[in-house]
Amino acid sequence: MLSLPDFHPRRRSGLIEFPVHHMRGGTSTGLLLWEPYLPPQQDLREQLLRHLMGVPQAGAQPGNRQITGLGRGPATSNKVFIADVEQNAGQPGLVSTLAQLASEHGHIDWSVNCGNMSSALQLWAIDTGLLATEASGQQEVSIRNTNTGVITTSRMALLDDGRYATAAIPGVHGEFPAVDLFLHDPVGAKTGKLLPTGSAQDVVAGYTVSCVDVAVPMVIADAAQFGKTAQEPIRELEADTAFMNSIRAVWVAAGLHMGLRRRDGGLMTQDELLRSETIPKFCLIGPPQAGGNLAARYFTPQTGHASLAVSGGCCLAAATLIPGTVAHAIARQVAPVTEKYGDVQVGIENPAGILDTTIVARKVDGQIGIASAAYRRSTQILLRGHVPLYQASQQLQAWFREWS
Repeated sequence: MLSLPDFHPRRRSGLIEFPVHHMRGGTSTGLLLWEPYLPPQQDLREQLLRHLMGVPQAGAQPGNRQITGLGRGPATSNKVFIADVEQNAGQPGLVSTLAQLASEHGHIDWSVNCGNMSSALQLWAIDTGLLATEASGQQEVSIRNTNTGVITTSRMALLDDGRYATAAIPGVHGEFPAVDLFLHDPVGAKTGKLLPTGSAQDVVAGYTVSCVDVAVPMVIADAAQFGKTAQEPIRELEADTAFMNSIRAVWVAAGLHMGLRRRDGGLMTQDELLRSETIPKFCLIGPPQAGGNLAARYFTPQTGHASLAVSGGCCLAAATLIPGTVAHAIARQVAPVTEKYGDVQVGIENPAGILDTTIVARKVDGQIGIASAAYRRSTQILLRGHVPLYQASQQLQAWFREWS
């Protein structure tokens, strides 16, 4: 276990060196940083993150391979969590803020959470010494995400020999420390509404879709409308230029119809939606073929996901319970929702296997209520150490002098 006071920004060989945990959470990778060590100024924070991840400080750099930083191409490997501990009714909890970067430009999206990388937060806090652990048994901590306001409970199980209980998940080879994540009150995370447009189905850009907001806002479409099955390899879909242009038109039009907003509260423009790396998510769905309740191909939205983001999986699973949605029509053998809150299991086939989700829901007077959504992930520490900032600006240099 580390001692954070000893794991701090430092100067060596004339360079600022910044402390990081490079971690995997679920099927995503990224950095975990302790908030008190970051510059308070937003522009300096963003400069620092670009250095750490190897993305352009300004403008665009097509084909950037991020060889000067720790990011690795797709959105799923370009995430940074800034985190700290806060007190909730006398109990320690975590507060997290996600920065989503992209390889080819310097814009940083602060508008969404990441369910996969969230599974790394508890292990990070324990490893740094910010959270204490019991001798053995289940260890729980609440996580408040500032991007969305969503509260999650993270649970890990410590064995008698000091190791954590492990699990295998789709998209990850082998077993690693298991994390159960419970999303509480996930409805309307971005829009405040279960159905942001007010309808279970809408026709946008010539396609029938469902717009649902549970943990993340998502546009859900029947694959058959695009001449697809939702069984195709992601690379095949991404290589289909006509298809990608079609879904881009759909998510932009749907995003405008949903009234999606930037972090500052302003409505997103058509151009901002066209460039958005995070919202709305887009999901192509079809009938199941491998033992799940439906099949999905998930887009973040600019790129296809190698498996299925867990927040998006929870949203899609919830959509299967809502009468009238595209997902409700296509899903097979999903248990009925009763008048009392109960667990409904939904298995979603994706390129890496089946994502198992649990939606705690009830149905009263034809309306679906969703209390929480749960999913299992695994996590690991890839490395911990200091990253030298070879091209730190004068402003970053001045901040470090003041900090130290």
